[in-house]
Amino acid sequence: MRLSRTARERATDLWLAGPATLAMIGLIFAPVAIVAVLSFTDYQFGALTFRWIGWENYATLFTDPIGRKAVTNTLIYVAVVIPFAMGLALVVALGLHNLAARFPRISATLRAAYFLPVAATLVAMALAWQMLLHPSIGLVNQTLGGLGLPAPDWLSDRGLVIYTLAAIGIWQSVGYNMVLFLAGLAAIPPDLYEAAEVDGATKGWERFWTVTWPMLGPTTLFVAVITATQAFRVFETVATLTRGGPAFASDTLVYALYREGFEYFKAGYASAITMVFFVVMVALTLAQFRVLERRVHYR
Repeated sequence: MRLSRTARERATDLWLAGPATLAMIGLIFAPVAIVAVLSFTDYQFGALTFRWIGWENYATLFTDPIGRKAVTNTLIYVAVVIPFAMGLALVVALGLHNLAARFPRISATLRAAYFLPVAATLVAMALAWQMLLHPSIGLVNQTLGGLGLPAPDWLSDRGLVIYTLAAIGIWQSVGYNMVLFLAGLAAIPPDLYEAAEVDGATKGWERFWTVTWPMLGPTTLFVAVITATQAFRVFETVATLTRGGPAFASDTLVYALYREGFEYFKAGYASAITMVFFVVMVALTLAQFRVLERRVHYR
């Protein structure tokens, strides 16, 4: 029996989209649903039975001092990393973009240097930072001591460690964000600067504020989402440098998830942390799109 044209088109659509749809269901939606169900249980890895406990895991996360510390530390880390990683990357991109017109080789060399933390293995870079920040033999403290300045315990001071990790996170993110901003700067038509100059925007700041910044709107939105995602899922530096210490002062959501799930085997509690992390990331992304999408076009 010969199928109609509409039926053939539907069959073709199903044939083309079906495998990808099944893969998304099996690899994304089904695991999320399973984790969501487990978050309401006391299931532990290896157990043959589990008990339905409702919202108890979520209540523990937000009422237990250790759970609250992980949430607070993550928010502090994100609040420090996002603005500084984006701001420094934009400044570096503007400098290299202007430098490329006069000294292209120097600009290319500096771009490679700034991008090195992105290309290198983060665990290896974390170990290098561990040596640099060593309280007695580290280069940072030796330099501070030579200048007559106090040399703190960067990774052992409970009031300082999360900010130290945030500084490393900024160092890690600047190179990638710089590349994105450079791509956005290269896409700005030179005619806009000429038109702005005719309208009286002759100074560098005026050109930036009237042309560069509005035209970087789509790039800024993308960089904000990427930086926020990376900041919320910080794990490698915590696991390598501090393991959440001292006294959970550097504990974060993702490291708490790892510790509770793969060291203590509390799959139900780890699933609850996963769902909180998932909801926060979705809400943050939607909020960024809602707030920034009005600013992504030059008007």
